Amino acid sequence: MGSVLTLADAGLAGKRVLLRVDVNSPLHPDTKAFLDDSRLRGILPTLQRLASSRVIILAHQSRPGKIDFTNMYAHSDLLSRLLGRKITFVPDVCGEIAEEAIRNMAPGEMLFLNNVRGHEDEMGMKKADFSQLHESEIVQKLAPLVDAYVNDAFAASHRNSPSLSGFGKALPCFAGELMAKEIKALKMATESPPKPYTVILGGVKCDDSLDIALNLCERGVADTVVFVGAVGNLMLWADGHKIGTGNEAFLRKELGDAFDSTMVMANKLLAEHNQRLLLPLDVAAEIDGERVDLPVEQLPPSGPLFDIGLFTCMKIREHIVDAGCVLWNGPAGLFEKDPFAFGTIEILNQCCESNGFVIIGGGHTSTLVNERKVVDLVDHNSTGGGACLNMLAGRKMPVIEALEASADHFRSRLSELDLA
Repeated sequence: MGSVLTLADAGLAGKRVLLRVDVNSPLHPDTKAFLDDSRLRGILPTLQRLASSRVIILAHQSRPGKIDFTNMYAHSDLLSRLLGRKITFVPDVCGEIAEEAIRNMAPGEMLFLNNVRGHEDEMGMKKADFSQLHESEIVQKLAPLVDAYVNDAFAASHRNSPSLSGFGKALPCFAGELMAKEIKALKMATESPPKPYTVILGGVKCDDSLDIALNLCERGVADTVVFVGAVGNLMLWADGHKIGTGNEAFLRKELGDAFDSTMVMANKLLAEHNQRLLLPLDVAAEIDGERVDLPVEQLPPSGPLFDIGLFTCMKIREHIVDAGCVLWNGPAGLFEKDPFAFGTIEILNQCCESNGFVIIGGGHTSTLVNERKVVDLVDHNSTGGGACLNMLAGRKMPVIEALEASADHFRSRLSELDLA
């Protein structure tokens, strides 16, 4: 992965800046009130850095046809209150109303355009290449009105659309504060982490987790890969343990068409990278409504597997304590049920106590860090669920590729464009 331009490379005071963010938030189904405003708070550092620019914010909320697909007025209003300055909502994406509002902006003014997914190009060009995206109406109408483009939408950086990855040819493109922080941390996690490097993978997205494990093992980056949660159960199954017909059925249903390919990855990891892997030593099942801990030698259980056990937690601690870097993605079990929160909370506590560089890989794990108010005790808490998983697995990241392509094209011209 090449390098991108960041706001440290840019002089954008007084300039018109198109800022693409991801503030897609959970809303109450009836009142449409925000249930979580963390994504709006996440972009505040970029907005503060652009305080003297003319900022035009572009974002989405859900998608057409969904119950939470709305205009961006409430987002604009809440962001105004969080930032402590006025942000004007513009009920348009790239039509005459938006064009006039952008042309009439004063330095320091901020606009919030309407839901970009209301424009047919945004959802209809997901498979287009960068040249085709450049020709979209969104890019062709907005690019001539601004001086630069900033992308702070890391949570959508594995997506492809005109507003996300279409401006690379038209404008100098910069990574916002959040985007730059995510790229730096996750690039380190996949390329050059401090050693020894411990990776903990859990949750129910077994295909994604094993894809990440293979990527990090085949690159020789990870020293230890720990499997917990449903992915830990699957690895035990692949390793020859009987996990019970109910747990097998759950994994088959959860993975669907990806089941066979996921088992191929599991067997490949066990055959080629077994010395790097740590599978559960003991597990916890729900039997007659109670938590029952079992060493793996006593499998199969007579109930669903919902957590790891004490001895597994103690073994994981050894690898976290001595780690130079820890990456954790995915809970150790059904932590929403109190009797089965033990493993997940214990791993969280271990991460918070670690002296290594700790990266929390988005999704449920990131939410848990926020809910328990320990974000200051980890070094990086990713804001991107799917985006984080894709980057860790070494998959295509269109937004980052577009930022890199723009950097290659415009880096030497920033002074000429009065943007240095």
